Amino acid sequence: MIESSAAIPFADNAHEALADPQLQSALTGLAAVSRERRRLVLASTNDWESLRDRARAIKDEALSHLDRYLADFADHAEAAGATVHWASTADEARAIVIALARQYDATTVVKSKSMLSEELELNHALEAAGISPIETDLGEWILQLAHEAPSHIVVPAIHKTHAEIARLFTATLGTPPDADAAMLTAAARRILRPAFAQARMGISGVNFGIAETGSIVILENEGNARLSTSVPRVHVALMGIEKIIPRFADLDVFLKLLPRSGTGQRLTVYQSILTGLATPGEGPEALHIVIVDNGRSRMLAHPITRQSLACIRCGACLNVCPVYQQVGGHAYGSVYPGPIGAVITPQLNGLGHAAQLPYASSLCGACRDVCPVKIDIPALLLHLRAQIADSAATSTSMQANDVPSHVIERLSFTLFRWTMRAPWAYRAATGAARLGQRVARAVLGPRWAQRLGVIAPPLRQWTAGRELRPLASRSFRDMWMRHEVPNVTASTSETEGQTRTSTPGSRS
Repeated sequence: MIESSAAIPFADNAHEALADPQLQSALTGLAAVSRERRRLVLASTNDWESLRDRARAIKDEALSHLDRYLADFADHAEAAGATVHWASTADEARAIVIALARQYDATTVVKSKSMLSEELELNHALEAAGISPIETDLGEWILQLAHEAPSHIVVPAIHKTHAEIARLFTATLGTPPDADAAMLTAAARRILRPAFAQARMGISGVNFGIAETGSIVILENEGNARLSTSVPRVHVALMGIEKIIPRFADLDVFLKLLPRSGTGQRLTVYQSILTGLATPGEGPEALHIVIVDNGRSRMLAHPITRQSLACIRCGACLNVCPVYQQVGGHAYGSVYPGPIGAVITPQLNGLGHAAQLPYASSLCGACRDVCPVKIDIPALLLHLRAQIADSAATSTSMQANDVPSHVIERLSFTLFRWTMRAPWAYRAATGAARLGQRVARAVLGPRWAQRLGVIAPPLRQWTAGRELRPLASRSFRDMWMRHEVPNVTASTSETEGQTRTSTPGSRS
């Protein structure tokens, strides 16, 4: 799928982020804290791998029979008093929410943290319709005051320092310039608390939808989601189609996985399980659940892309990704940053819009190792890269700088494959490389590798941050054929207290 809109300039964004020392410091601190918290909580979890296996099996079952489970969820939710709406696109979802706000005369709505509402750009749509949205998650509210997008799935304002937030509050709320964290939090509370009582509508996301009971589950730490879903007259819940799990008993697995992976907690502070309407006089008078597709059903068609929908939005992959830790979330130009954003955004918005994102990875596999539902993100990245490479040759919707130079890339890998499949070609290539190395060293001097990057631009990005190790003057094959043994001063076996020698032709 190649759709064209303004392409995300990830490479340019990344260079800008790398030049921001404040951002680098914040990201380094986040990585250190999140890793340590996760390490400590997993040390006391004996069945972690079995939990991951069970979660993946549950998600695979749900996604393989998504049509049936969605229908079951809708039937049970409506039987309990909720109203279910279906939205194929972002436009439809926004129209439904705006129509509900007008139906209930809601000129102000309070919102708890919802990645889906960010994806839908719901705040902009509400404001354009004359409806005032108020974010009630502290991080999201800070970003709303600053007119910025989130930079992390779990900690949206991680890129902002205390000093920046203090200046923002002084400019917008009139707090003292030297206000500490407690004073800033108190100022936010004074403004947000009355909003819950005044708003006629509350909007939330959904962490899980339970097909068996029609229940929606919302996990949080601040309590603002519970207020948003219980104090206003109307509760509107936004739920992606992938949030479905089959049975109530399945929830136990995810309640253990998500907080441990996301924040290093055994359990979030609040877990709200809402099934239809409460007793009259308690809670909202109406519950509307908006089930959103917005490109998700396209991912179901292929077994590799389908696993993208298993994501539970814990943010663990961001906290270990060497790319995200250097450039932060805004570089991705999407509400979903990091490794999972690099695979979700191109599928939701089109490869032409996000062609650079699948290349924003070293393919180290750290994201796959920490994913609580075992999504093989590197495999997804390679799958999308292949689609981009195939499409770039025939599509005119991609700009020349959207993706790497595929002509050079294809030629390089074709030559590499040809060389590695023919022994004589391999010997000829390595021989030519040794000759070229000697010529380069004689002409360019001791720092020939770095200077070669200047002369040959394709090598510049590699040599700028790495040492190009020289080839040995003679090949191992040559020494083997001449029965010459290299002088090895240490080996792995020696470190174990054993010394073992071998000669060409011997077998151990």
